[in-house]
Amino acid sequence: MDYIRTEADGQLALTQSKEYLVLPSCLYGFHNNETTVETAKSGRIIYCHKGTLDIPEEERICSCGQRMHINSHPDIYIRHLCIGGNLSGLLFPHNQLRCPRCGATKSQFISFKTDGHLITDALHQYTCDLLARGTYTNKQVAEITGLGKNTVKEIDKKRLQSIYTTDNGKKLIKPEKQAKYLGIDEFKLHNGRRYATHIIDLESGHVLWIQNGKSKQVVYDFIEHVGMEWMSGVEAVACDMNSDFQEAFEEKCYWIQPVFDYFHIVKNVVSEVRKDEQRRLYEEGNIEAARALKKTRYILMSKRSTLQKKDEDAVSERVIHKGSPLFKTEDIKRKSGYEAKYDALLQENKLLFTLDLVKEKLSAAYAMTDEAKMADAIIDIMDICKATGNKHLLWFGKLLDNHFVGIIAHATFKISSGKIEGINQKIKTLRRHGYGYPDDEYFFLKICQESVIT
Repeated sequence: MDYIRTEADGQLALTQSKEYLVLPSCLYGFHNNETTVETAKSGRIIYCHKGTLDIPEEERICSCGQRMHINSHPDIYIRHLCIGGNLSGLLFPHNQLRCPRCGATKSQFISFKTDGHLITDALHQYTCDLLARGTYTNKQVAEITGLGKNTVKEIDKKRLQSIYTTDNGKKLIKPEKQAKYLGIDEFKLHNGRRYATHIIDLESGHVLWIQNGKSKQVVYDFIEHVGMEWMSGVEAVACDMNSDFQEAFEEKCYWIQPVFDYFHIVKNVVSEVRKDEQRRLYEEGNIEAARALKKTRYILMSKRSTLQKKDEDAVSERVIHKGSPLFKTEDIKRKSGYEAKYDALLQENKLLFTLDLVKEKLSAAYAMTDEAKMADAIIDIMDICKATGNKHLLWFGKLLDNHFVGIIAHATFKISSGKIEGINQKIKTLRRHGYGYPDDEYFFLKICQESVIT
């Protein structure tokens, strides 16, 4: 197999064919004299293009004005674009130049080599294109390109820094668009003993800030990053019951209204009541009833309408043909699965029945668009919790009272943490696909990319 360099575009072309196979390489100055076929340790075929590299006359001139001569010429191997499923590389002498007058030395410049890696610009760009798609893991990109996983990671990190950071990767770029509503939440890092916090634009879903920790300092640093002029355009922030986040926004930007969504409020009471009831049933010896409460957190937290939709979807998936005699209309309409189990739990446990009443009333309150009416509905729920005498519902009533303003604010702003919870799920998937990311800086940049990919 033989290659030649075309003068028009500096590309390589196969000569053993009437129609040349042009590779998008732009290897200017490289002359391919011989191509050998070798086998890598992985078993893949490698096309090794051996040749020489021109030295422009202007490159031979030293800064002192003297013409430099070749001092040595060790071989250099540079990885190039794959040819189908096969690898390819360039092997040529890399000349070292020395000035006879001042003794200065330098290596011959290789125009088609990317900075920091022994690969061509074309292969570097191809790797970046694969990474930018967001559908391939680093391991998959490494397998496609034949590069090492560490090399792929370094390329990806530098690529992401060029997109999302300034000052050579030291700072995140400032938001280009003014955000009206923000969302803030923490997520676990590594083994769960450490946390990080991210702040997003609720309208676009893009991550605006991400930092280690879950204290007030995260909010302070974000406000300093975007500036008070930008923050003046923010009206509300969706958050959970983390008082640090709420207090930090109230201290620095008093006009921003914290809003607590339905999910985070219900989660607090459902989890505790379920665990307490399960513990009580075990102590009373009612093992069967206690086991029935296992893995019911999702069911107890969900609205009845959500459970009904789940059941309808489950039944629809079993209907192969609507006209099939195997499936009747009664089968489709009947209860199956989630709602039936939910009703069974309520019938067996009076406290869960009361909890269901509180949950449904809270759901109805969150559908209101008038703060005064929503305030009355929340006060009614607080009275019900007080009347039960249950320690968890009493605690829940106090929780509603302590966060009253942020709860009824939902009637005006109609925002929730749903979008930021979606990003949290993306973070878990990203960590699982990448088998963990020990480099926090790189992990944060990957999260920024995930929030942009739709």
